[in-house]
Amino acid sequence: MNKNDIIDFREAILKWYDRHRRVLPWRALPGQTPDPYHVWLSEIMLQQTTVPAVIPYFLKFLNKWPDVKSLAAADPQDIMNEWAGLGYYARARNLLKCAITITNNHNGEFPQTQTELKKLPGIGDYTSAAITSIAFNNPATVVDGNVERVMARYFHITEKLPQSKPTLKSLAHDLSNNQTHRPGDYAQALMDLGATICTPKSPLCSLCPINQTCQGYKHGRPETLPARAEKTSKPKKSGYVYIIKNNQSEILLHKRPAKGLLGGMLGLPTTDWTPEKPEHVDFLQAAEINREAIHHSFTHFDLTLTICTMTKANITPPSNDYIWQPIENFESKTLPTVFRKAFVLNQKQ
Repeated sequence: MNKNDIIDFREAILKWYDRHRRVLPWRALPGQTPDPYHVWLSEIMLQQTTVPAVIPYFLKFLNKWPDVKSLAAADPQDIMNEWAGLGYYARARNLLKCAITITNNHNGEFPQTQTELKKLPGIGDYTSAAITSIAFNNPATVVDGNVERVMARYFHITEKLPQSKPTLKSLAHDLSNNQTHRPGDYAQALMDLGATICTPKSPLCSLCPINQTCQGYKHGRPETLPARAEKTSKPKKSGYVYIIKNNQSEILLHKRPAKGLLGGMLGLPTTDWTPEKPEHVDFLQAAEINREAIHHSFTHFDLTLTICTMTKANITPPSNDYIWQPIENFESKTLPTVFRKAFVLNQKQ
């Protein structure tokens, strides 16, 4: 694309955005100055997660921790509890680390360049670009799944993902590089176009502001792009999950190790998750194995957990990683989804 083509493309996208932009709780309204804290918090939450799923979490966090300094002062377990159910829990741990770093090393102010932003915990190429452009209105190449889809269709890139990612990012860079006219709005416009018009399965091409120059539309069947490599089946793992209650109307919970899957989260006790037949946790061997089991899919494997129960248990946990919590103060919504499934299923029996 030559310079004039790029200008025409951007103007068409921005004109459409001015009429059809999404109203999102973290997004500044026209004429307002974006809040970097809102942009950062939402972008961390949106990693691997949909907008509808993120909105209630974002509002909950903002109500409880309205700025980066209040978040930096939060109790780590409170953050993990409020994050429960959103998944990818390393994001929550990095959220706190990043807030503390910004508060202590940057006086509570977000750096404004990608180079400095990428030095912060949990912030990589995409998130640093999003904050740079959206929060500070500086040129940056922001490429999420929506933007990849728009690029693949507009330029008719038939190479399959993920191999085509460098090409798609390069094309997006050509359209955003050194463009100083409303870079924040342009980044959000492309994402909105992908989310509402250039959708994965049934794109609304007749309503698209760039359909006349879109090569995917010209060639037909733009919904087939971007092409993707065939997925391989996930490994399968299994284990036991324990719902243990004592005579004092308390339930046994386990704080998982800081590193690893669901690291630092408070959940139900469980065995290791392995491809082989699981072995009981030593001090919980007396638990009754029930017929109920839950199934949960993680990014890299599928898991089946058989529920084991014990009531009026008289046991002493072997470490401080296990705690008895009064059932009256226990809310299953604070559990990671995989454990919440088990608890809810057991309650129905």
